[in-house]
Amino acid sequence: MLETPKGLRLHIGIFGRRNSGKSTLMNALIGQSVSIVSDQPGTTTDPVEKTFELAPLGPVVFIDTAGLDDEGDLGALRIEKTRQVLERVDVALVVVDAGGMTATERDLMATLRAANTPFAIVFNKSDLGEPPAEQLAQLAAEAIETVSISAATGRGIDRVKEALFRQAPESSIEDPRLVGDLIGPGDLVVLVVPIDLGAPKGRLILPQVQTMRDILDSDAVGLMVKERELAAALARMSDKPRLVVCDSQVVNKVSADTPPDIRMTTFSILMARFKGDMIGLAEGAGAISRLKPGDKVLIAEACSHHALADDIGRVKIPRWLRQYAGGNLDIEVRSGKDFPEDLSSYALIVQCGGCTVTRKQILVRQYRAAQQGVPMTNYGMAISVSQGVIERALECFPAALDAYRRGMAGSAR
Repeated sequence: MLETPKGLRLHIGIFGRRNSGKSTLMNALIGQSVSIVSDQPGTTTDPVEKTFELAPLGPVVFIDTAGLDDEGDLGALRIEKTRQVLERVDVALVVVDAGGMTATERDLMATLRAANTPFAIVFNKSDLGEPPAEQLAQLAAEAIETVSISAATGRGIDRVKEALFRQAPESSIEDPRLVGDLIGPGDLVVLVVPIDLGAPKGRLILPQVQTMRDILDSDAVGLMVKERELAAALARMSDKPRLVVCDSQVVNKVSADTPPDIRMTTFSILMARFKGDMIGLAEGAGAISRLKPGDKVLIAEACSHHALADDIGRVKIPRWLRQYAGGNLDIEVRSGKDFPEDLSSYALIVQCGGCTVTRKQILVRQYRAAQQGVPMTNYGMAISVSQGVIERALECFPAALDAYRRGMAGSAR
């Protein structure tokens, strides 16, 4: 990422009136004193750029700008340069001081809307007073994201990073391959697809279809079997497959039926990197070994669906985790967009594969959990841990396997 050309980085512009705290905010976001900070209005004259690696977005360019309310002939030139920056940013932060919004910010918002540039309003200097309630209500009615912070004290800076991630264009969050980087042209991949109550009639679930498409895009060969036919299918092959991918619910049987010299993983583990930060989710899986009776666990479903009698998220995973912990756990299930702000009470978060949501949404959840020190994993990794085959299922991904082992060695909560 450090070698990413500036033209390929997400450009984030920081705009507002003089002395609203734009430069202080930029310094707080990157943890360095890049922009000069002073109580004297108009300290920033020309735009100040800084390349940075901003978790979880990756490589970005921050651009600090002169105040849009600058005065005089020289001030007019500074404003013109600031408006030129507006034309090349991908995301904008509109910084407002403790006094609240004025016509300057409203004009800026109109300009950003006209350019289809996503933005968030940052009410700075919360240590001097909270934002006007009526302005917050109006912005909420307009579906505009707001954050209240104190850049000087650091209060709320993590929320600004979250807002940037939510506002970033989807195109800036590149989806990794599912299996394309694990196989080559002509390789054989065996997909083990059980047909159970959870399988939609006449169709396959989305991760299975996506994996099939990635195999075809890689000019490889896919063979699909049910779990009962796997051993016989492997025995008939003259050449061993490059990879076996199975549904997590049959991972124990598939692991037993797949010779150790053939790599094996699960659809859900593939989704862990396709839809999130696989390394973080693997480290979170390691925390399962530290669960103890009475711990609180959040099961997070990205979509709302009719719960089956033996539902994977609401029945099976809670049962397996309780067995693994050796006693009862306080299991809480949230579905859809219902993801708690305060995660501090949870010993573990288990997120579904996220096949119906964007990668950005899963990464935001991971980032929030990491900021609050709560381990987070996904369904597939949790199931593989509970079935005792996680190390086998992660052999394809050495960095993730190392992260899982780090998670196991982490200090107990």
